[in-house]
Amino acid sequence: VQLQASGGGLVQPGGSLRLSCAASGFTLDSKTIAWFRQAPGKERERVSCIISSDGSTYYSDSVKGRFTISRDNAKNTVYLRMNSLKPEDTAVYYCAADSMCWKTADGYDYWGQGTQVTVSS
Repeated sequence: VQLQASGGGLVQPGGSLRLSCAASGFTLDSKTIAWFRQAPGKERERVSCIISSDGSTYYSDSVKGRFTISRDNAKNTVYLRMNSLKPEDTAVYYCAADSMCWKTADGYDYWGQGTQVTVSS
């Protein structure tokens, strides 16, 4: 099982980015995919999940209405579309896979390598 996160970068406040998490070694209908983020000096925070069985989604209050998680089963890839970005969204973003949308990072067996998102003018 491997996860490859990409798509981070530097963006101005109010801008948008789309992160990708390409999965291999399993299909997206068999594992729930979560996006976490970790800012310097802070704990890794769950941002969003997409559930394996039915594609239902979860968002943290801090990103609800601004971020959208989706998946492309044909490409075996999960996306995180981030709109109206704020400086407080600055963090390293990770994708993770497991059987459920666990709240804490220690619940996940598989992790991507992380991609840096910096929101700054």
